[in-house]
Amino acid sequence: MEYRYALISVYDKEGIVDFSRGLTKLGIRILSTGGTAAVLQKGGILFTDVSAVTGFPEMLDGRVKTLHPIIHAGILARRDKKEHLKTLKDHHINMIDYVICNLYPFEKTIQKPKVSIEEVIENIDIGGPTLIRAAAKNYPDVVVVTSPKQYQEILTALQTKKGISQEHRKALAIQAYAHTAQYDAMIAQYLRNRWTEELLPQDFSVTMRKIQEMRYGENPHQKGAFYKSLPPIEEPCIATAEQLQGKELSFNNILDANCAIECIKEFREPSCVIIKHATPCGIASAPSLLQAWHDAYATDIYSPFGGIVAFNGELQKDVAQELSKYYLEVIIAPRFAKETQEIFHEKKNLRLLKLQGLEKEHKRKGLDIRSVVGGFLIQERDVWFADLKTWKIVTTNKPTREDLVSMDFAVRCVKYIKSNSVVFVKDTRTVGIGGGQTSRVDATWIATYKGKENIKGSIMASDAFFPFRDAVDVAVNAGVKAIIQPGGSIRDNEVIQAANEHGIAMVFTGQRYFRH
Repeated sequence: MEYRYALISVYDKEGIVDFSRGLTKLGIRILSTGGTAAVLQKGGILFTDVSAVTGFPEMLDGRVKTLHPIIHAGILARRDKKEHLKTLKDHHINMIDYVICNLYPFEKTIQKPKVSIEEVIENIDIGGPTLIRAAAKNYPDVVVVTSPKQYQEILTALQTKKGISQEHRKALAIQAYAHTAQYDAMIAQYLRNRWTEELLPQDFSVTMRKIQEMRYGENPHQKGAFYKSLPPIEEPCIATAEQLQGKELSFNNILDANCAIECIKEFREPSCVIIKHATPCGIASAPSLLQAWHDAYATDIYSPFGGIVAFNGELQKDVAQELSKYYLEVIIAPRFAKETQEIFHEKKNLRLLKLQGLEKEHKRKGLDIRSVVGGFLIQERDVWFADLKTWKIVTTNKPTREDLVSMDFAVRCVKYIKSNSVVFVKDTRTVGIGGGQTSRVDATWIATYKGKENIKGSIMASDAFFPFRDAVDVAVNAGVKAIIQPGGSIRDNEVIQAANEHGIAMVFTGQRYFRH
């Protein structure tokens, strides 16, 4: 009688005893090894040890278990080729029809604080990926199972007359290759980061895991999903936020929330950032979060409708009572006081995101990856900030100490506005924002129009140099008293001359902040 065999070698033992019991009830004989065999034995499952099949014991501290021709010939032999079947018969090799395998926990290992390179290396699985890839290659004849989540669907299919269909086998093979591809990419990425300073290698792999299926993408006719990077980054981010209440986050909610989170990280004082359509419409730092909200909201009282708000401190009752007066999509904070959550609970659709750590300063690093049709653009995240000591005062009039504080705040704001962009601030609050325009003077017109009389006595920041003096003239006519910009235009002298003519101070930072 010819038996069907399943090779089981798993690190994650969840559900493996029950699954194995189900297989044996279906007449499938089990081969196993190592820790998996010990678990099966304890669970009362009959099995044959792999070493009894190969004639070789496990060796090299378990590094070699299933790497043997008898095992891989039993997996890779094509059942539709007579010469393959004859080879198996000649060498007394049984066919293996099922491979159940998942891998050493490399992902968890590298997240341990101060993990040694020795422990990292020992958690690089060799035999597991080899088994999985071999089984997936021979998918018409071999069923490859790589996750405990697949166990029930496999048993259900095997209990039917048709068994596991070819389409099901193909789907399992795809999942298997995705599993090993992600595993290898994570290893390469980790070792590159640990052993080298190479930022943009010739071959670049991204490892991600889906954490949310979207109802749709940016628009209802587009499908969408949200993935988190692997391993997760250590600093607070939208991928690690905890949703306390409200509807499921939409594609656009996540984009906007990401912008709010990254912007709020710039500030250490109690601060508030209001985002609408992936760009700030109000930013403020103040002695309290309530005052920061009032100041940010005053920048533009129309745009926050349906917007996203982020804070860098615990939200108390006073802030919640004020925010509850408005229609907002998402509120983000490190913590929400109990009475705050009770107030927001009345707004069933309002999404609350708890993101611990926003009140702290974090070492921000990593890459910014954006898609274009046919590829990706990859760059360093824009987290570097020019030392104020390198700024240059280029006009006759000099900024005051208070002006320099406002300039520092303004530059931190303008880097999050879509280019071309300008920001007008007073103290540490925005009073006018203009962005996303094809010319800098248009951005300036918009900001002065929206800020109206609040622009008088403000500081202006630009994300890039002024190609002409026109934006300076518009800003001064609106009442600006000082300007900070990167400089670097072929018409810098004309722009400086315009500032001197108007009697205002101008500072060059030498650093551009385009945001496309």
